[in-house]
Amino acid sequence: MTPVDRARLRQLLAAEVADYSARNPRSRALHEAGEHLFGRVPMTWMNMWSGGFPLGLESAKGARIRDLDGHELVDLALGDTGAMAGHSPDPTLAAIRRRAEDLGGLTTMLPTEDAEWVAADLSRRFGMDRWSFTLSATDANRWAVRLARLVTGRAKILVFGHCYHGSVDETFALPGPDGSTVSRPGNVAPPVPLDLTTRAATWNDLESVEEQLRHGDVAAILTEPALTNIGIVLPEEGFLKGLRALASEHGALLMIDETHTFSAGWGGATTAWGLDPDIVVIGKSIGGGVPIGAYGLTAEVADAVTRRTERGDADIVDVGGVGGTLAGNALSLAAARATLGEVLTPEAFERMDRLATDFTAGVQAAIDEHELPWSVSRLGARAEYRFASPAPRTGAESAAAADDDLDAYLHLALLNRGYLMTPFHNMALMCPASTEADVTGHTAVFGEVTAALRG
Repeated sequence: MTPVDRARLRQLLAAEVADYSARNPRSRALHEAGEHLFGRVPMTWMNMWSGGFPLGLESAKGARIRDLDGHELVDLALGDTGAMAGHSPDPTLAAIRRRAEDLGGLTTMLPTEDAEWVAADLSRRFGMDRWSFTLSATDANRWAVRLARLVTGRAKILVFGHCYHGSVDETFALPGPDGSTVSRPGNVAPPVPLDLTTRAATWNDLESVEEQLRHGDVAAILTEPALTNIGIVLPEEGFLKGLRALASEHGALLMIDETHTFSAGWGGATTAWGLDPDIVVIGKSIGGGVPIGAYGLTAEVADAVTRRTERGDADIVDVGGVGGTLAGNALSLAAARATLGEVLTPEAFERMDRLATDFTAGVQAAIDEHELPWSVSRLGARAEYRFASPAPRTGAESAAAADDDLDAYLHLALLNRGYLMTPFHNMALMCPASTEADVTGHTAVFGEVTAALRG
Protein backbone atom coordinates (compact mmCIF):
# COMPACT_ATOMS: atom_id res chain seq x y z
CA MET A 1 0.00 0.00 0.00
CA THR A 2 1.28 3.46 -0.92
CA PRO A 3 -0.05 6.96 -0.17
CA VAL A 4 -2.03 8.87 -2.77
CA ASP A 5 -0.10 11.41 -4.87
CA ARG A 6 -1.39 14.71 -3.46
CA ALA A 7 -0.60 16.77 -6.52
CA ARG A 8 -2.52 14.37 -8.72
CA LEU A 9 -5.39 14.37 -6.22
CA ARG A 10 -5.61 18.16 -6.38
CA GLN A 11 -5.73 18.08 -10.19
CA LEU A 12 -8.46 15.43 -10.20
CA LEU A 13 -10.47 17.31 -7.57
CA ALA A 14 -10.30 20.57 -9.52
CA ALA A 15 -11.59 18.80 -12.63
CA GLU A 16 -14.51 17.22 -10.72
CA VAL A 17 -15.43 20.57 -9.10
CA ALA A 18 -15.50 22.24 -12.53
CA ASP A 19 -17.58 19.42 -13.98
CA TYR A 20 -20.01 19.55 -11.05
CA SER A 21 -20.51 23.29 -11.42
CA ALA A 22 -21.03 23.04 -15.16
CA ARG A 23 -23.52 20.18 -14.88
CA ASN A 24 -25.68 21.80 -12.23
CA PRO A 25 -26.52 25.43 -13.11
CA ARG A 26 -30.04 25.34 -11.67
CA SER A 27 -28.82 23.95 -8.36
CA ARG A 28 -26.11 26.59 -8.23
CA ALA A 29 -28.67 29.31 -8.99
CA LEU A 30 -30.97 28.01 -6.24
CA HIS A 31 -28.14 28.27 -3.75
CA GLU A 32 -27.16 31.76 -4.88
CA ALA A 33 -30.77 32.93 -4.61
CA GLY A 34 -31.11 31.90 -0.97
CA GLU A 35 -30.56 35.37 0.47
CA HIS A 36 -33.06 34.92 3.30
CA LEU A 37 -31.71 31.52 4.32
CA PHE A 38 -28.98 31.28 6.93
CA GLY A 39 -26.06 29.87 4.95
CA ARG A 40 -28.28 29.94 1.81
CA VAL A 41 -29.71 26.52 2.75
CA PRO A 42 -32.74 25.37 4.79
CA MET A 43 -30.42 23.81 7.39
CA THR A 44 -26.77 24.77 7.74
CA TRP A 45 -25.44 21.20 7.57
CA MET A 46 -26.60 21.07 3.93
CA ASN A 47 -23.44 23.04 3.20
CA MET A 48 -21.48 19.85 3.92
CA TRP A 49 -22.11 18.75 0.33
CA SER A 50 -18.93 19.04 -1.73
CA GLY A 51 -18.61 21.33 -4.73
CA GLY A 52 -19.50 24.72 -3.26
CA PHE A 53 -23.28 24.25 -3.28
CA PRO A 54 -25.70 21.36 -2.68
CA LEU A 55 -27.86 19.84 -5.37
CA GLY A 56 -31.42 21.14 -5.47
CA LEU A 57 -34.05 18.43 -5.16
CA GLU A 58 -36.76 17.96 -7.76
CA SER A 59 -38.11 14.53 -6.79
CA ALA A 60 -37.21 11.25 -5.10
CA LYS A 61 -38.64 7.75 -5.17
CA GLY A 62 -37.27 4.48 -3.86
CA ALA A 63 -33.49 4.54 -4.23
CA ARG A 64 -33.47 7.31 -6.84
CA ILE A 65 -33.21 11.11 -6.66
CA ARG A 66 -33.77 13.58 -9.51
CA ASP A 67 -32.08 16.95 -9.07
CA LEU A 68 -33.15 20.32 -10.47
CA ASP A 69 -30.95 19.88 -13.53
CA GLY A 70 -32.66 16.62 -14.46
CA HIS A 71 -29.96 14.13 -13.40
CA GLU A 72 -31.25 10.86 -11.98
CA LEU A 73 -28.96 9.61 -9.24
CA VAL A 74 -28.65 6.31 -7.41
CA ASP A 75 -29.10 7.42 -3.82
CA LEU A 76 -26.70 5.71 -1.43
CA ALA A 77 -27.08 8.45 1.20
CA LEU A 78 -30.81 7.93 1.82
CA GLY A 79 -31.09 11.01 3.98
CA ASP A 80 -28.22 9.80 6.19
CA THR A 81 -30.51 6.94 7.34
CA GLY A 82 -33.71 9.01 7.48
CA ALA A 83 -34.86 7.37 4.24
CA MET A 84 -33.66 3.84 5.03
CA ALA A 85 -37.12 2.63 3.95
CA GLY A 86 -36.52 4.30 0.56
CA HIS A 87 -38.03 7.55 -0.61
CA SER A 88 -41.84 7.67 -0.36
CA PRO A 89 -42.55 3.93 -0.04
CA ASP A 90 -46.03 3.13 -1.29
CA PRO A 91 -47.43 1.71 2.00
CA THR A 92 -46.24 4.80 3.87
CA LEU A 93 -47.75 7.12 1.26
CA ALA A 94 -51.06 5.28 1.50
CA ALA A 95 -51.08 5.64 5.29
CA ILE A 96 -50.25 9.34 5.06
CA ARG A 97 -53.06 9.92 2.53
CA ARG A 98 -55.56 8.03 4.67
CA ARG A 99 -54.60 9.96 7.79
CA ALA A 100 -54.55 13.33 6.02
CA GLU A 101 -57.40 13.01 3.53
CA ASP A 102 -59.83 10.43 4.90
CA LEU A 103 -59.43 10.75 8.66
CA GLY A 104 -57.85 14.19 9.09
CA GLY A 105 -56.46 15.40 12.40
CA LEU A 106 -52.74 15.35 11.71
CA THR A 107 -52.00 16.49 15.25
CA THR A 108 -54.56 16.77 18.04
CA MET A 109 -52.79 15.80 21.31
CA LEU A 110 -55.10 12.75 21.36
CA PRO A 111 -53.97 9.11 21.10
CA THR A 112 -54.68 6.97 18.05
CA GLU A 113 -54.85 3.21 17.60
CA ASP A 114 -51.57 3.35 15.67
CA ALA A 115 -49.59 4.27 18.80
CA GLU A 116 -50.04 0.93 20.58
CA TRP A 117 -49.38 -0.98 17.36
CA VAL A 118 -46.08 0.84 16.78
CA ALA A 119 -45.02 0.48 20.41
CA ALA A 120 -45.79 -3.26 20.35
CA ASP A 121 -43.80 -3.69 17.14
CA LEU A 122 -40.81 -1.82 18.60
CA SER A 123 -41.07 -4.04 21.68
CA ARG A 124 -40.86 -7.14 19.49
CA ARG A 125 -37.88 -5.74 17.66
CA PHE A 126 -35.84 -4.31 20.56
CA GLY A 127 -37.18 -6.04 23.68
CA MET A 128 -38.13 -2.90 25.62
CA ASP A 129 -41.43 -3.02 27.53
CA ARG A 130 -42.68 0.59 27.37
CA TRP A 131 -42.31 3.20 24.61
CA SER A 132 -42.82 6.93 24.26
CA PHE A 133 -42.67 9.00 21.08
CA THR A 134 -40.83 12.14 20.02
CA LEU A 135 -40.15 13.98 16.76
CA SER A 136 -36.47 13.03 16.49
CA ALA A 137 -33.84 10.81 18.02
CA THR A 138 -32.27 13.95 19.49
CA ASP A 139 -35.48 14.55 21.46
CA ALA A 140 -35.63 10.88 22.44
CA ASN A 141 -32.06 10.93 23.72
CA ARG A 142 -32.58 14.20 25.57
CA TRP A 143 -35.76 13.05 27.32
CA ALA A 144 -34.46 9.57 28.10
CA VAL A 145 -31.32 11.06 29.67
CA ARG A 146 -33.54 13.12 31.97
CA LEU A 147 -35.41 9.98 33.00
CA ALA A 148 -32.15 8.16 33.65
CA ARG A 149 -31.08 10.96 35.95
CA LEU A 150 -34.45 10.83 37.69
CA VAL A 151 -34.27 7.07 38.26
CA THR A 152 -30.67 6.95 39.48
CA GLY A 153 -30.45 10.29 41.26
CA ARG A 154 -27.16 10.91 39.49
CA ALA A 155 -26.16 13.95 37.45
CA LYS A 156 -23.86 12.78 34.67
CA ILE A 157 -23.91 10.60 31.60
CA LEU A 158 -21.01 8.72 30.05
CA VAL A 159 -20.43 8.94 26.29
CA PHE A 160 -17.65 7.95 23.92
CA GLY A 161 -15.37 10.28 22.04
CA HIS A 162 -16.74 11.04 18.54
CA CYS A 163 -20.10 9.42 19.28
CA TYR A 164 -23.33 10.42 17.54
CA HIS A 165 -26.50 11.20 19.51
CA GLY A 166 -27.95 14.09 17.53
CA SER A 167 -27.61 17.56 19.02
CA VAL A 168 -27.87 16.63 22.70
CA ASP A 169 -25.67 19.12 24.57
CA GLU A 170 -24.09 16.56 26.88
CA THR A 171 -22.79 14.36 24.05
CA PHE A 172 -20.34 16.72 22.31
CA ALA A 173 -17.58 15.54 24.59
CA LEU A 174 -14.15 13.96 24.27
CA PRO A 175 -11.84 12.30 26.79
CA GLY A 176 -9.34 14.91 27.90
CA PRO A 177 -5.98 14.64 29.64
CA ASP A 178 -5.81 12.92 33.01
CA GLY A 179 -9.34 11.52 32.75
CA SER A 180 -11.00 14.91 32.27
CA THR A 181 -13.86 15.67 29.89
CA VAL A 182 -13.50 18.38 27.25
CA SER A 183 -15.76 19.85 24.60
CA ARG A 184 -15.48 18.50 21.09
CA PRO A 185 -13.89 21.06 18.71
CA GLY A 186 -16.57 23.04 16.86
CA ASN A 187 -19.22 22.56 19.56
CA VAL A 188 -21.44 25.65 19.32
CA ALA A 189 -21.62 27.57 22.59
CA PRO A 190 -22.12 24.76 25.12
CA PRO A 191 -24.33 26.06 27.94
CA VAL A 192 -21.98 24.79 30.65
CA PRO A 193 -18.53 23.19 30.68
CA LEU A 194 -18.91 19.58 29.56
CA ASP A 195 -17.22 18.18 32.66
CA LEU A 196 -20.24 19.32 34.71
CA THR A 197 -22.65 17.07 32.79
CA THR A 198 -20.60 14.39 31.11
CA ARG A 199 -17.88 11.83 31.50
CA ALA A 200 -16.16 10.72 28.29
CA ALA A 201 -14.44 7.43 27.59
CA THR A 202 -12.63 5.82 24.66
CA TRP A 203 -14.47 3.39 22.40
CA ASN A 204 -13.31 -0.23 22.69
CA ASP A 205 -11.47 0.59 25.93
CA LEU A 206 -13.28 -0.91 28.94
CA GLU A 207 -10.59 0.31 31.31
CA SER A 208 -11.35 3.91 30.35
CA VAL A 209 -15.05 3.24 30.97
CA GLU A 210 -14.47 1.77 34.40
CA GLU A 211 -12.20 4.67 35.33
CA GLN A 212 -15.06 7.10 34.68
CA LEU A 213 -17.70 4.96 36.40
CA ARG A 214 -15.67 4.72 39.63
CA HIS A 215 -16.67 8.30 40.46
CA GLY A 216 -20.20 7.03 41.22
CA ASP A 217 -21.99 9.94 39.53
CA VAL A 218 -22.94 8.43 36.14
CA ALA A 219 -26.67 7.93 35.56
CA ALA A 220 -26.31 6.16 32.22
CA ILE A 221 -23.81 4.98 29.66
CA LEU A 222 -25.20 6.40 26.40
CA THR A 223 -23.73 4.62 23.40
CA GLU A 224 -24.24 3.45 19.88
CA PRO A 225 -23.58 -0.27 19.39
CA ALA A 226 -20.96 0.86 16.86
CA LEU A 227 -19.64 4.35 16.23
CA THR A 228 -21.22 5.60 13.00
CA ASN A 229 -20.80 9.33 12.39
CA ILE A 230 -17.03 9.24 12.40
CA GLY A 231 -16.94 6.27 10.07
CA ILE A 232 -18.12 2.84 11.16
CA VAL A 233 -16.00 1.75 14.11
CA LEU A 234 -17.17 -1.70 15.14
CA PRO A 235 -17.04 -2.99 18.71
CA GLU A 236 -14.33 -5.48 19.52
CA GLU A 237 -15.22 -8.88 20.90
CA GLY A 238 -16.57 -8.58 24.43
CA PHE A 239 -16.71 -4.78 24.51
CA LEU A 240 -20.50 -4.37 24.55
CA LYS A 241 -20.97 -7.20 27.06
CA GLY A 242 -18.34 -5.49 29.16
CA LEU A 243 -20.33 -2.25 29.07
CA ARG A 244 -23.39 -4.09 30.34
CA ALA A 245 -21.44 -5.65 33.17
CA LEU A 246 -19.76 -2.39 34.18
CA ALA A 247 -23.04 -0.46 34.11
CA SER A 248 -24.66 -3.00 36.43
CA GLU A 249 -21.66 -3.13 38.74
CA HIS A 250 -21.53 0.65 39.15
CA GLY A 251 -25.27 1.35 39.36
CA ALA A 252 -25.63 3.05 35.96
CA LEU A 253 -28.20 2.36 33.26
CA LEU A 254 -27.16 1.18 29.79
CA MET A 255 -28.77 3.29 27.06
CA ILE A 256 -28.41 2.12 23.44
CA ASP A 257 -28.92 4.58 20.58
CA GLU A 258 -29.99 2.63 17.48
CA THR A 259 -30.60 5.68 15.26
CA HIS A 260 -27.94 4.61 12.76
CA THR A 261 -27.31 1.03 13.83
CA PHE A 262 -30.88 -0.01 12.99
CA SER A 263 -29.15 -1.04 9.75
CA ALA A 264 -27.82 -4.10 11.60
CA GLY A 265 -31.14 -5.89 11.25
CA TRP A 266 -34.88 -6.02 11.89
CA GLY A 267 -34.29 -5.40 15.61
CA GLY A 268 -31.14 -3.34 15.19
CA ALA A 269 -27.88 -4.33 16.81
CA THR A 270 -29.76 -4.83 20.09
CA THR A 271 -31.39 -7.98 18.75
CA ALA A 272 -28.78 -8.99 16.17
CA TRP A 273 -25.99 -8.94 18.75
CA GLY A 274 -27.99 -9.99 21.82
CA LEU A 275 -27.55 -6.75 23.79
CA ASP A 276 -29.27 -6.14 27.11
CA PRO A 277 -29.96 -2.39 27.50
CA ASP A 278 -32.17 -0.58 30.01
CA ILE A 279 -33.18 2.06 27.46
CA VAL A 280 -33.25 2.03 23.64
CA VAL A 281 -33.50 5.11 21.43
CA ILE A 282 -34.40 5.21 17.74
CA GLY A 283 -35.45 7.82 15.20
CA LYS A 284 -35.24 8.92 11.56
CA SER A 285 -35.94 5.74 9.65
CA ILE A 286 -39.05 4.34 11.36
CA GLY A 287 -41.36 7.03 9.93
CA GLY A 288 -40.47 6.50 6.27
CA GLY A 289 -39.55 10.18 5.91
CA VAL A 290 -42.08 11.67 8.33
CA PRO A 291 -40.34 13.06 11.46
CA ILE A 292 -40.51 10.71 14.45
CA GLY A 293 -38.37 9.31 17.23
CA ALA A 294 -38.96 6.99 20.13
CA TYR A 295 -37.39 5.73 23.34
CA GLY A 296 -38.09 2.40 25.00
CA LEU A 297 -37.72 1.50 28.67
CA THR A 298 -37.58 -1.80 30.46
CA ALA A 299 -40.47 -2.41 32.84
CA GLU A 300 -38.08 -1.87 35.74
CA VAL A 301 -37.01 1.57 34.54
CA ALA A 302 -40.56 2.57 33.63
CA ASP A 303 -41.80 1.52 37.08
CA ALA A 304 -38.98 3.43 38.75
CA VAL A 305 -39.94 6.59 36.84
CA THR A 306 -43.55 6.11 37.93
CA ARG A 307 -42.56 5.72 41.59
CA ARG A 308 -40.44 8.86 41.45
CA THR A 309 -43.23 10.90 39.91
CA GLU A 310 -45.81 9.59 42.37
CA ARG A 311 -43.52 10.71 45.19
CA GLY A 312 -43.47 14.18 43.67
CA ASP A 313 -39.81 14.10 42.59
CA ALA A 314 -40.73 15.16 39.05
CA ASP A 315 -43.64 15.92 36.74
CA ILE A 316 -43.54 14.01 33.46
CA VAL A 317 -46.99 15.07 32.24
CA ASP A 318 -46.66 18.84 32.36
CA VAL A 319 -43.66 21.01 33.24
CA GLY A 320 -40.96 18.37 33.71
CA GLY A 321 -39.19 18.97 30.41
CA VAL A 322 -40.16 15.60 28.92
CA GLY A 323 -42.48 15.87 25.91
CA GLY A 324 -43.64 18.27 23.22
CA THR A 325 -46.90 19.34 21.60
CA LEU A 326 -46.27 17.50 18.34
CA ALA A 327 -44.72 14.38 19.86
CA GLY A 328 -46.77 11.25 19.23
CA ASN A 329 -48.86 13.01 16.60
CA ALA A 330 -51.31 11.06 14.46
CA LEU A 331 -49.48 11.54 11.16
CA SER A 332 -46.09 10.36 12.42
CA LEU A 333 -47.56 7.25 14.00
CA ALA A 334 -49.62 6.36 10.92
CA ALA A 335 -46.46 6.61 8.82
CA ALA A 336 -44.45 4.56 11.34
CA ARG A 337 -47.06 1.79 11.44
CA ALA A 338 -47.00 1.39 7.67
CA THR A 339 -43.21 1.69 7.41
CA LEU A 340 -42.48 -0.84 10.14
CA GLY A 341 -45.29 -3.20 9.23
CA GLU A 342 -44.99 -3.27 5.44
CA VAL A 343 -41.60 -1.87 4.38
CA LEU A 344 -38.82 -2.54 6.90
CA THR A 345 -39.68 -6.21 7.24
CA PRO A 346 -37.33 -9.10 8.11
CA GLU A 347 -37.24 -10.06 4.42
CA ALA A 348 -36.30 -6.51 3.43
CA PHE A 349 -33.43 -6.47 5.91
CA GLU A 350 -32.10 -9.79 4.63
CA ARG A 351 -32.01 -8.45 1.09
CA MET A 352 -30.49 -5.10 2.14
CA ASP A 353 -27.80 -6.97 4.06
CA ARG A 354 -26.90 -9.05 0.99
CA LEU A 355 -26.61 -5.94 -1.16
CA ALA A 356 -24.40 -4.20 1.41
CA THR A 357 -22.19 -7.30 1.56
CA ASP A 358 -21.71 -7.11 -2.21
CA PHE A 359 -21.13 -3.35 -2.03
CA THR A 360 -18.43 -3.84 0.60
CA ALA A 361 -16.75 -6.54 -1.47
CA GLY A 362 -16.68 -4.22 -4.49
CA VAL A 363 -15.07 -1.41 -2.52
CA GLN A 364 -12.53 -3.79 -0.97
CA ALA A 365 -11.61 -5.16 -4.40
CA ALA A 366 -10.78 -1.65 -5.65
CA ILE A 367 -8.80 -0.86 -2.50
CA ASP A 368 -6.78 -4.05 -2.98
CA GLU A 369 -6.30 -3.63 -6.73
CA HIS A 370 -4.95 -0.10 -6.42
CA GLU A 371 -3.04 -0.77 -3.19
CA LEU A 372 -4.75 2.04 -1.33
CA PRO A 373 -4.09 2.42 2.43
CA TRP A 374 -7.82 2.37 3.18
CA SER A 375 -10.32 0.04 4.82
CA VAL A 376 -14.05 -0.63 4.52
CA SER A 377 -16.44 -1.74 7.27
CA ARG A 378 -20.02 -2.98 7.15
CA LEU A 379 -22.86 -2.74 9.65
CA GLY A 380 -25.72 -4.77 8.20
CA ALA A 381 -27.22 -2.70 5.37
CA ARG A 382 -24.68 0.08 5.92
CA ALA A 383 -21.07 0.24 4.66
CA GLU A 384 -18.34 2.84 4.84
CA TYR A 385 -14.73 3.22 3.80
CA ARG A 386 -12.10 5.08 5.77
CA PHE A 387 -8.70 6.38 4.71
CA ALA A 388 -6.81 4.18 7.14
CA SER A 389 -5.57 0.59 7.23
CA PRO A 390 -6.17 -1.36 9.35
CA ALA A 391 -9.64 -0.07 10.17
CA PRO A 392 -9.72 2.38 13.10
CA ARG A 393 -10.68 0.87 16.47
CA THR A 394 -11.45 4.12 18.34
CA GLY A 395 -13.22 7.36 17.52
CA ALA A 396 -9.97 9.30 17.77
CA GLU A 397 -8.23 6.97 15.31
CA SER A 398 -11.11 7.32 12.87
CA ALA A 399 -11.14 11.11 13.22
CA ALA A 400 -7.41 11.18 12.48
CA ALA A 401 -8.06 9.32 9.22
CA ALA A 402 -10.20 12.15 7.82
CA ASP A 403 -8.98 13.62 4.53
CA ASP A 404 -10.97 16.58 3.19
CA ASP A 405 -9.52 16.45 -0.32
CA LEU A 406 -10.07 12.72 -0.73
CA ASP A 407 -13.59 13.10 0.65
CA ALA A 408 -14.43 15.87 -1.80
CA TYR A 409 -12.88 14.07 -4.77
CA LEU A 410 -14.67 10.79 -4.18
CA HIS A 411 -18.02 12.40 -3.42
CA LEU A 412 -17.92 14.59 -6.52
CA ALA A 413 -16.45 11.95 -8.82
CA LEU A 414 -19.18 9.50 -7.83
CA LEU A 415 -21.88 12.17 -8.00
CA ASN A 416 -20.81 13.34 -11.44
CA ARG A 417 -21.17 9.71 -12.55
CA GLY A 418 -24.61 9.20 -11.01
CA TYR A 419 -24.03 7.98 -7.41
CA LEU A 420 -24.91 10.06 -4.35
CA MET A 421 -22.94 9.32 -1.16
CA THR A 422 -23.62 10.69 2.32
CA PRO A 423 -22.04 14.16 2.58
CA PHE A 424 -20.85 13.87 6.19
CA HIS A 425 -18.78 10.76 5.60
CA ASN A 426 -18.23 7.95 3.09
CA MET A 427 -21.31 5.97 4.04
CA ALA A 428 -23.55 4.00 1.71
CA LEU A 429 -26.87 2.53 2.81
CA MET A 430 -29.15 0.03 1.12
CA CYS A 431 -32.94 0.39 1.22
CA PRO A 432 -35.69 -2.05 0.14
CA ALA A 433 -35.72 -0.41 -3.30
CA SER A 434 -31.96 -0.71 -3.88
CA THR A 435 -30.97 -3.15 -6.63
CA GLU A 436 -28.08 -5.39 -7.59
CA ALA A 437 -27.55 -3.12 -10.59
CA ASP A 438 -27.07 -0.16 -8.23
CA VAL A 439 -24.32 -2.05 -6.44
CA THR A 440 -22.54 -3.40 -9.52
CA GLY A 441 -22.75 0.05 -11.12
CA HIS A 442 -21.17 1.64 -8.08
CA THR A 443 -18.44 -1.02 -8.04
CA ALA A 444 -17.52 -0.16 -11.62
CA VAL A 445 -17.54 3.59 -11.04
CA PHE A 446 -15.65 3.34 -7.74
CA GLY A 447 -13.01 1.25 -9.51
CA GLU A 448 -12.73 3.92 -12.20
CA VAL A 449 -12.33 6.90 -9.86
CA THR A 450 -9.86 5.12 -7.56
CA ALA A 451 -7.83 3.96 -10.55
CA ALA A 452 -7.53 7.62 -11.57
CA LEU A 453 -5.74 8.33 -8.30
CA ARG A 454 -2.94 6.03 -9.42
CA GLY A 455 -2.71 7.41 -12.95
